Amino acid sequence: MADGKEQLTVWGRANSVNVQKVLWCLTELDLAYQRIDAGMEFGKNDQPGYLSMNPNGRVPTLVDGDYVLWESNSVMRYLCLAYGQNSPIYPRSAQARAAVDRWLDWTLSTLQPVARPVFWALIRTPPEKRDMAQVQKGVDAEGATWQIVEDQLASRRFIEGDQFTIADIALGAFVRRWFGIEGVAKPRLPHLERWFGELASRPGFVRFVAPPMS
Repeated sequence: MADGKEQLTVWGRANSVNVQKVLWCLTELDLAYQRIDAGMEFGKNDQPGYLSMNPNGRVPTLVDGDYVLWESNSVMRYLCLAYGQNSPIYPRSAQARAAVDRWLDWTLSTLQPVARPVFWALIRTPPEKRDMAQVQKGVDAEGATWQIVEDQLASRRFIEGDQFTIADIALGAFVRRWFGIEGVAKPRLPHLERWFGELASRPGFVRFVAPPMS
């Protein structure tokens, strides 16, 4: 990791998909940081000190010296602008950057609302309490949403062309969950599978996204 950036602190548990995005981005930029567990079983995110940083009480929260920022996609943008000016993962041109930003927004506005219920129903719900008929309906809705990404990847190596960007990080953290769920019927999405294979070799993915889901 690069020296001189030890002032970066990420608050958030490692099994949060939105924390994973930020940790993966930090790895792509070769930045040093410390991480403090927060959220779910670790607590802290409902305490006054945390809420003074992030009034939503969610994770992640980034602290950079005396600067505090929350919302994972905003954190990734900030890291690229502050410390990754020479990195291609957040393009400089207005059109290329807008295209990346579009996918960041889409991930939260469109993908996450259909992906999260499936993940919670299959990974964070005991088997005896799962309503598999309802889960399958959720999987069908999520699969239809992934079809949009499938179509985008039909003519592209990465989500916006030949260059890996933070749009791939944002979507890639969720696609790991899609391919990781079992016991349901999912559509075959070959371009998505090929792209997932490309992401799976990146160090940030291997370290933070690939571990068993919990």
